[in-house]
Amino acid sequence: MKPETEAELAEMVAGLQHPVRIVGGGTRGVPGPEAEINTSGLNGITLYEPGALTLVAQAGTPVEEIEAALNAEGQQLAFEPMDHRGLLGTKAEPTIGGVVAANTSGPRRIQAGACRDFLLGVRFVDGTGQVVKNGGRVMKNVTGYDLVKLMAGSWGTLGVLTEVSLKVLPKPEAVATLAVQVADIDRAVQAMSVGLNSPFQVSGAAYDPQDGNAYVRVEGFQDSVSYRLEQLTPLLAKIGQVSEVADQIATWRAIRDVQAFHSHGGDVWRISVKPTDAPEISERLSADQTLFDWGGGLIWARVPQGTDLRARLGHFDGHATLVRAAEETVKAFGRFQPEPMALQALTRGIRQRFDPRGVFNPGLMG
Repeated sequence: MKPETEAELAEMVAGLQHPVRIVGGGTRGVPGPEAEINTSGLNGITLYEPGALTLVAQAGTPVEEIEAALNAEGQQLAFEPMDHRGLLGTKAEPTIGGVVAANTSGPRRIQAGACRDFLLGVRFVDGTGQVVKNGGRVMKNVTGYDLVKLMAGSWGTLGVLTEVSLKVLPKPEAVATLAVQVADIDRAVQAMSVGLNSPFQVSGAAYDPQDGNAYVRVEGFQDSVSYRLEQLTPLLAKIGQVSEVADQIATWRAIRDVQAFHSHGGDVWRISVKPTDAPEISERLSADQTLFDWGGGLIWARVPQGTDLRARLGHFDGHATLVRAAEETVKAFGRFQPEPMALQALTRGIRQRFDPRGVFNPGLMG
């Protein structure tokens, strides 16, 4: 089913006799029933006001189209959404509805915030076929903000997004990244913490064990960036050899999209922890390959197929999400971290309210 309008989608949902999988571009590997609702027909930017830093688009609009429109006005999606295609081996085009549904956020999250922090309003069809509108189209309209944020990261289990309103930001005049050569994750966390705890507004802090570099990024006006580099360099030089990265775009795209894992097999997990816990968690992982973002707070781990990484980790303060694995592995371990009983009850109650028939992405989130 591929609706072309919101009204057509509402009619389709109201008439559903069986569960369906919600798909935009199909780039994030969402499992589920054979039957699907594909939102790529809900396409197009419906409002863009650069002066108001506001963009409204239908959910099936390709992210590439949105980024092109923003780039023409010197603006950007500040939360730097990841492109999953290389990691998951998927095709087609990522859509803005999929980005919002998964709350997909990249390296700049540590400074600018997550996708949900830039979401101003949504329109969606709930499990009964009713059209729901929440939030607004401009930043000063914050009515219903909680429901707007609830939809971000709901993975299509509460409703099918039809339109999203987003706050956008100007692109920085200058970007610079320092690479610090470090021996291990302990030194990497130290280097990233020096940058993040400094007054120099670091917008990216990552560590790639493959090349042994911790990366620290600053953005803004050229004079400000130059000054901050001058101040950060001697601080970071106390930890390891410092050099400036030449290709900004390639470096952060590789970190954002976990390119180091693309040519390697195995299961891929995404672990969210306190940055200071990253060294201990990394040791427990015993992974074949790792990549660290968000100052150590986001760990990507590649392990042999069928590995129960949650069992290997044991109890820890955070959560582990299974991003890439065979269908039987996902069924055995679950895609998302199991919730405590009280939270499970709350989640079930919310889903029952928005999707009483259980027709959207059944089993995805437990």
